[in-house]
Amino acid sequence: MKEIFLDTETTGLSVKDGDRIVEIACIETNNLIPTNKIFHKILNPEKKVSQEAQKVHGFSDEFLSNKEKFKDIVDEFLSFIDGKKLIIHNAPFDIGFLNNELKKVNKKSLDSNPTEDTLVLARSKYPSSSNSLDNLCKRFNIDLSKRLKHNALLDCELLREVYINLSGEKEPSLVFQDGNTLSDFSVDPSKIDINREKIIVELSRDEASKHDNFLKRELKKNFF
Repeated sequence: MKEIFLDTETTGLSVKDGDRIVEIACIETNNLIPTNKIFHKILNPEKKVSQEAQKVHGFSDEFLSNKEKFKDIVDEFLSFIDGKKLIIHNAPFDIGFLNNELKKVNKKSLDSNPTEDTLVLARSKYPSSSNSLDNLCKRFNIDLSKRLKHNALLDCELLREVYINLSGEKEPSLVFQDGNTLSDFSVDPSKIDINREKIIVELSRDEASKHDNFLKRELKKNFF
């Protein structure tokens, strides 16, 4: 099953108070590897954005006034997530807003998609810590330099990196065309030639010098 990392931005914090969605972003992955398929829409919520929300995501009423409405993009959205697992940070918040929007346009709620809440997962691993997306990124040394405001599309990518760390999948598993994974392949010890002659390749002075310079330059970087 493919995964969808999903995030929304809203006019405020309460569906009950009439708050609505101003941005939806989805990143599709297959075994956590991005497929390069995204769904991203900025919407006219048909409601004023609260001052607190505008400070968070930066979308003004004027900016949103000429954007598409949820009813204009709902079919495209439902088609994009159909049959895929949803991975969301604080899922009840986003699902609550999405189901409210779906109800307004006479569409079924999001009951058929399996959903994993990364906030619940983080709290189970770090029960005494703050598990906001920002703090989890800091815990896992994920670059936050581009996150000047909350942005649903950027937050989806950050969430993907957080989820890989939370789930212990430092590297996504390899799946071959026949459906096998790397662990399905084994080596028969009887076929290993333990007596084969080693081949030693000597570096030239120029190659050795270039290698030393490369190590001095590259080891300063933090690859992890």
